[in-house]
Amino acid sequence: MVKLAENKHHSENKPTCSMPLPKRVCISLIQHLGKICVPEVKVGDKVACGQRIASLPSGVYSPIHSSISGTVSAIQDCPHPVIGRAKAVVIQGDGKEDADFSKSIRSQSSSLTAQELRDIVLEAGIVGMGGASFPTHIKLNPPKPVNTLIINGAECEPYLTADSRLMVEKTTEIVQGIRLIVSCLGIKDVYIGIEDNKPEAIKAFSGFDDIKVKVLKSDYPQGGEKQLIRNILGKELPRGKYPFDIGALVQNVSTVFAIYEAVYKGKPLIERIVTVTGSCIKEPVNLLVRIGTPIKDLIEFCGLNEEPAKIIIGGPMMGIAQYTDEVPLIKSSNGLLLMNKVEAEVLEEKPCIRCAACVRGCPVGLMPCQINLASERSLWSLTKEYGASDCIECGICNYVCPANRRLLQTIKRAKLEGIK
Repeated sequence: MVKLAENKHHSENKPTCSMPLPKRVCISLIQHLGKICVPEVKVGDKVACGQRIASLPSGVYSPIHSSISGTVSAIQDCPHPVIGRAKAVVIQGDGKEDADFSKSIRSQSSSLTAQELRDIVLEAGIVGMGGASFPTHIKLNPPKPVNTLIINGAECEPYLTADSRLMVEKTTEIVQGIRLIVSCLGIKDVYIGIEDNKPEAIKAFSGFDDIKVKVLKSDYPQGGEKQLIRNILGKELPRGKYPFDIGALVQNVSTVFAIYEAVYKGKPLIERIVTVTGSCIKEPVNLLVRIGTPIKDLIEFCGLNEEPAKIIIGGPMMGIAQYTDEVPLIKSSNGLLLMNKVEAEVLEEKPCIRCAACVRGCPVGLMPCQINLASERSLWSLTKEYGASDCIECGICNYVCPANRRLLQTIKRAKLEGIK
């Protein structure tokens, strides 16, 4: 793990504000790890806010909902923040807020069975909102009994403060979401891991007897599943194993809040908090934004100090650079970072000098330099042998490499080749 310049001061103390309703949204049909959804609407259809517009009959997927009311103007390929382009439902808004999710609809939430909770979470289209985007209803159905719930409130990525603000502003709701999971799955122990640079959040969660607050060092990548499990439970998750193999379940705070809203308000996942920040942004802020909103709308709302040289969705370590400001937000988009020319400079790549800095820095014990060399030579079976699939894509190897090697990029390619 490494200590990074946090750069959270730009937005960490600013209360979340809501973006105005977008005039147009481009809602991707693949916002989760799994299969692309099939549209349930057609061009010309009127849709309501919160209406399901795409789904699948089975498999690994999560339904998609309209984030605004309006008319379907197209179903076509659109920019996608992770995979470049993907089919999406384009909706022209009517400027009306026709959905009311402000009232509680479920008074017997404590009596929900595990299957009832999974059904609600599935229908609400909830996925892991920390970045992995794995369908949450599947994660809530572990193949082995779990007795420990770990809530990830680390938010270790520099610049990002969306989860931090959520923990401060929606503490009670997150706790209610936690208790839903506990009640339905028979969880015995609950921990919430929060880095020591978030004193407000630590204080907010310290008053609950059924939740143990674990204060973590603000090191990167403290929020990784394996790192959380090791630093909270003192257990090492073996290579190729999952948290349920040691009786644990890990959920991000934003995901837990979405579960609360789905159960208590009947609200599908149609919006999320996004940190809009960086040296080019005039007013860094945490924004509550509708899914499918083009990032150019966020940039226009916050204003620019200068034209950005690089636009990243996510943080500087694990985020993905974008080729257009027409790209829309998806369920896992937790940040929008705009960098200037100096910050975005790409340094010259030099030959590997076998210094092993990447090996010492890797939080999961891999040899990034060896995977890099094998990947460059298309030796995919060797990259698999070196454990490329265990890479959590944290970017530390690139960060510490004195030769500016593109280690992470080649490891990502090795992972893709390994699943073909």
